[in-house]
Amino acid sequence: MRKRRKTYSCGLEAALAVTGGRWKSLILWVLSHQGTKRFGELRRAATGISEKMLIQELKELELDGIVARKDFKQVPPRVEYSLTALGIELGEATQPLCDWGTKNIERIGGQPLQVEPAPPHRLEL
Repeated sequence: MRKRRKTYSCGLEAALAVTGGRWKSLILWVLSHQGTKRFGELRRAATGISEKMLIQELKELELDGIVARKDFKQVPPRVEYSLTALGIELGEATQPLCDWGTKNIERIGGQPLQVEPAPPHRLEL
C-alpha cells in the first residue's frame, strides 16, 4: 500500500484523495456491484474511459490498497481486478452517496441512463 505523505484535515479529505476524480469512483462502483472483472470488461463497464486512463487509475487504486490485481501469467494475457477488504469497505461507504445521486439526478440537471430490459431467456429443446 502506498504511504501518502500528507496531513488531512478530515476523513472526507483522505477518502477523496483515494477516490478523487470521475474514473476511480466509477471503477470502485463497477467492482463493488459487479464483482471481479478483466481489463476489457472494466473498460466496457466504465463507458468513456480511455485505455491509458484506466491503466493509470487501476495502478493508483492498487497502490492505495483498494484494488487487487491478479495476473494469471498466460498467453494471451489474462489479468483480473477485484476489490480488497479495504476496497469493499470503501464501496459500502460510498453507497449512500450513490443513493443520493440516484434520488436527485433530475434535480441536479441530469437524467438517468435508459437501459432496455433484457429479453426473457428461452430454453430451446
